[in-house]
Amino acid sequence: MDLNAINKEVCDAGVQLCEMGLTAGTWGNISERIDDDYMYIKPSGIDYYKLAPCDMVKVNIHDLSYEGNLKPSTETPLHAAIYVARPNINAVIHNHSTNACIVAAAHKDIPPILDDMVQIVGGSIRVSKYGLPGSDELTKNGMIALEGRNAAILANHGPVCIGRNMKEAFVICQIVEKAARVFVDVQALGGPVCISDENVQFMRSFFLEEYGQK
Repeated sequence: MDLNAINKEVCDAGVQLCEMGLTAGTWGNISERIDDDYMYIKPSGIDYYKLAPCDMVKVNIHDLSYEGNLKPSTETPLHAAIYVARPNINAVIHNHSTNACIVAAAHKDIPPILDDMVQIVGGSIRVSKYGLPGSDELTKNGMIALEGRNAAILANHGPVCIGRNMKEAFVICQIVEKAARVFVDVQALGGPVCISDENVQFMRSFFLEEYGQK
């Protein structure tokens, strides 16, 4: 994929995020890896519907330097840290979907309760310890919560979902929001019954190695 295609995909993904009800206004952020050294990320504080592909900010994931006059998203350090630590990850979406934000406010991990959730996320969805937006603390805490997972929830903030490509990252956003809704609602029935660790591991391996058409 060339650079123009990547920055267009990031820009289009922002509009899709709003249209799917996963965020609103200027909040949340999306990025996509360019190569081992750079990513494109949404600029800070600009409405998704007012952005053009050329507005996406090219950022060095190692030193956070960037090109152009627009500042990159406040959460740039977290996105960069993910790409550095996880070379198989090529897209990151941080959104503010309602049910996931409820869980974020409660500081309650979502246990392994749904088959699709454990397959694509890798197990429970952890809520990180709190860190101010854009801070080193948020990045550190977010990376801990993401260990061995393709999604986590930033405390009092919202989910961060990572994928091998943008399409997968979007699916994970939807699965996380569904899992959060089920987790909240099932409390009325006495709480969830979790999938065993053994079955979580089996389904995760199946998803990565055998699921779909190869």
